[in-house]
Amino acid sequence: MKIGFICTGNSARSQMAEGFGKFYAEKLEKNIEVFSAGSDPAGYIHPLAVKVMAEKGIDISKQRSKSLEEIPLNQLDLIVTLCGDAAERCPAVPGTETFHWNLPDPARAEGTEEERLKVFRQVRDEIEERVRELLSSL
Repeated sequence: MKIGFICTGNSARSQMAEGFGKFYAEKLEKNIEVFSAGSDPAGYIHPLAVKVMAEKGIDISKQRSKSLEEIPLNQLDLIVTLCGDAAERCPAVPGTETFHWNLPDPARAEGTEEERLKVFRQVRDEIEERVRELLSSL
């Protein structure tokens, strides 16, 4: 099975989902390939996403922001879109089972680093719970 986590920038939410997806696929001994991409990739992984994932023991620093063309989009069995804001454009892929997780973009958080980290941690924890539940159900 192949799962793609899709967002707009592929710098935070979908990157965290990819990290958790790979972690839980291995932990649950599931034969699942996990990808992430963005319709308008930012070209970097948000440093606070890397930091909060490291707090969970998952290193996403080697992942990279990818476009939809860089993943096997037409071979995916399942797509999860993670765009939260109505102003964002989450892509749709016809013919593939799709879930939409309406999550806020932590990269838009404002304030001190600690305040921004709090938002990243909240979104990270929500993603972890949803990814674990999804992979457990497959």
